[in-house]
Amino acid sequence: MGKFKSTYKGNLRVESVHLQSGSTIETDAPTDNNGKGERFSPTDLVATALANCMLTIMGMKAEQMTENIDGTTVEIEKIMASAPRRIREIRIDFYLPKKEYDSKTQQTLEAAALSCPVAKSLNPAITQVVTFHWE
Repeated sequence: MGKFKSTYKGNLRVESVHLQSGSTIETDAPTDNNGKGERFSPTDLVATALANCMLTIMGMKAEQMTENIDGTTVEIEKIMASAPRRIREIRIDFYLPKKEYDSKTQQTLEAAALSCPVAKSLNPAITQVVTFHWE
């Protein structure tokens, strides 16, 4: 179980502390919602959490299979809807390093990513478009 503490700092900024490690993050409202857009917004963190969770689960599966996905990058796009303002779609593109992966390994790693807890926790009204680019 994770425990965190968040404090409103003013000017639409919030600082959050991961209590176990002391690590901090600061959010800002996006420019299209009265903020300065100088930090991740809370909805940016949701989209990033989805991608990071998928990448972490892929890494765990890769280690179990004695595969290496070091250097894998992910590009994330969050698309908002209005009335009500909410995340409508998250697009995630995985770019795996240049290495030969057989089709079974690719399928196993993709399935692992798609089974991540964040993906399973998000409202089904949020479309998740995930593409894997096997270089």
